[in-house]
Amino acid sequence: CQVTILFADLHAYLDNMKAPWELLELRTRYYEHVIKAMLESIGVPLDRLKFVRGTDYQLSKEYTLDVYRLSSVVTQHDAKKAGAEVVKQVEHPLLSGLLYPGLQALDEEYLKVDAQFGGVDQRKIFTFAEKYLPSLGYAKRVHLMNPMVPGLTGSKMSSSEEDSKIDLLDRKEDVKKKLKKAFCEPGNVENNGVLSFIKHVLFPLKSEFVVLREEKWGGNKTYTDYEALEKDFAEQVVHPGDLKNSVEVALNKLLDPIREKFNSPELKKLSSAAYPNPSKAKPGEKGTKNSEPEEVIPSRLDIRVGKVISVEKKIDVGEAEPRTVVSGLVQFVPREQLQDRLVVLLCNLKPQKMRGVESQGMVLCASSVGEPRQVEPLDPPAGCCAGERVYVEGYEGGEPDEELKPKKKVFEKLQADFRVSEDCVAQWKQRNFLTKLGRVSCKSLKGGTIS
Repeated sequence: CQVTILFADLHAYLDNMKAPWELLELRTRYYEHVIKAMLESIGVPLDRLKFVRGTDYQLSKEYTLDVYRLSSVVTQHDAKKAGAEVVKQVEHPLLSGLLYPGLQALDEEYLKVDAQFGGVDQRKIFTFAEKYLPSLGYAKRVHLMNPMVPGLTGSKMSSSEEDSKIDLLDRKEDVKKKLKKAFCEPGNVENNGVLSFIKHVLFPLKSEFVVLREEKWGGNKTYTDYEALEKDFAEQVVHPGDLKNSVEVALNKLLDPIREKFNSPELKKLSSAAYPNPSKAKPGEKGTKNSEPEEVIPSRLDIRVGKVISVEKKIDVGEAEPRTVVSGLVQFVPREQLQDRLVVLLCNLKPQKMRGVESQGMVLCASSVGEPRQVEPLDPPAGCCAGERVYVEGYEGGEPDEELKPKKKVFEKLQADFRVSEDCVAQWKQRNFLTKLGRVSCKSLKGGTIS
């Protein structure tokens, strides 16, 4: 089957606004990488898998009208009941929590799926969808559910309770520490997160589980069905310490390929940005509980159209600030192709000396992926004038920073998601670079990067 994984960013924001938009954006990128790494670690092919963000289609006119249509037939009682196990319950709930189940129901239609899969905690939303989608003329879908594994502490697993779960990027010492503290009372099989993990994760993957023991305690024992293991644990034939040690070994074998994948500088940076360590933030700094995290959005960049006046050891861009741009561009593009042409400039970098000349900006160029390297300056739409603002679709408003501070690496963070589309349009996260006259593009470097 074809599998679509929905990053429900809009739902996450509606669920009591747990995270700001810019953090949700980073986390969806993190989830895509970590889910792929997890599936690859157990040999799952990715060719039939695709990822979709909720905001890719949930802000469309058609979807919005369906939200209004649904709100005209859904009762407040049913909306609240449907979200009881998924939406955070508070004494005075926000209206956003009542919208949440309706959006999840509509997702089935707009993603054109035949079935939706989730945990048993989703069953009330699934029932809601089966009841209300036909009232809008849409088909009823199949719903598949898996059991919820208890947390290591013996109660429900929770993202806010660190010791209740094993994270995919936990270090080996973290895994050992969490399992050592896990609730695993001798003979008690109820709410036992360690046993549940063996039942629902390790057995389905390996069809067996090996309990590692010293020879004086009977040596290693291999179980080929879970029921036999549970029976031995209930009868205290298997000791909790041996069970935890065995799970630790099996779990680390699964996590090692994921850890290795995330050992690259790029993914390390993404992980720390998506889930910043609160202990490293100083009081009063951006991103702490005392203040809102700083937004890293395209409107902070002062990108403009400029015209090349002369090309010598420097590229002099006149008629628009900045006037002087020094660049290695002439290494890749013949000077005659640069003379008297329109280019796209990043204008609010901190000035610095390059080859003895003070640079006050940078020409943005498309670059090919791989060798030999090819470079093409980005082309503004025909008819543009020097000085015109270039913006990213959806980020037309907002004032750019007066000067981008090098230590904050605002440009570098945004530039990581600059790409050239298959039709040669410059984009940030699949949103087009635009002027008032249309799209910014390059001549031929499809799928290239932008720097």
